[in-house]
Amino acid sequence: MHAGLSRLQCGAILPDKTANAVMSANSSEDSNALDPLTRVRIVLVEPSHPGNIGASARAMKAMGLSDLALVKPREFPAAAATARASGADDILVHAKCYDSLQSAIAACGIVIGTTARERHLEWPVVTPREMAEWLAPRAAQEECALVFGREQAGLSNAEMALCHRMVRIPTSADFSSLNLAQAVQICAYELRNAVVVSPATGARVDEPLATTAELAAALDHLQSVMIKVDFFNPERPRLLPIRLQRLLNRSELKRSEVQILRGFLTAIEETLADH
Repeated sequence: MHAGLSRLQCGAILPDKTANAVMSANSSEDSNALDPLTRVRIVLVEPSHPGNIGASARAMKAMGLSDLALVKPREFPAAAATARASGADDILVHAKCYDSLQSAIAACGIVIGTTARERHLEWPVVTPREMAEWLAPRAAQEECALVFGREQAGLSNAEMALCHRMVRIPTSADFSSLNLAQAVQICAYELRNAVVVSPATGARVDEPLATTAELAAALDHLQSVMIKVDFFNPERPRLLPIRLQRLLNRSELKRSEVQILRGFLTAIEETLADH
């Protein structure tokens, strides 16, 4: 897994809107209390319709989120995205495009994915409210990402393995279909509510968590050593890479802890080379 950031140039100057979206009259919140929202990136993976991108941007802006990342959008920029943004054009103008999910979340210490279905492997699955309560204090100190999958297929197992938690929105058993922008709106609302109602008051951590890129490099290093000691056969990987990815994510390792792990792996490599 290579986590080198590869950003495509897909943003463009979009036409100004003459009418602004009607916002809530409740604008008296302390801007400092909302700072965690500036550290949450909304990531849309391979969105198939530009209208969903625009509607998601509108949902984000209404809840105070501004960082939008797109992974291989089928069509962007697009007039349909601008029309559905309904005044959130600035979110679209500053949206960043990437050629992989890994590169879109490379700088993030916390990554939350979304899912609508049961999967073969068990990920920690929470509701949007539980996600928001867990994420809000962490977003006060870490760059975070909230990832939404493809409209038809969602996230792959490999993409889910990059996430610390998965969110499932409770819906009716008779009809569980939600539009992409609706899912963004629900999660963004819960996150804003958690930040505003229960601002982080805990002590700051001594050092940041390892980023997704740093964890990916550690995973590559770990698998390389496993191959050298005949513990892992890359031609028959089975579920081991995904399980290792989940193990690293679940541990919420700090940067110094990742350095210790990689130092140990390097020592193993040096010992093997001496024999």
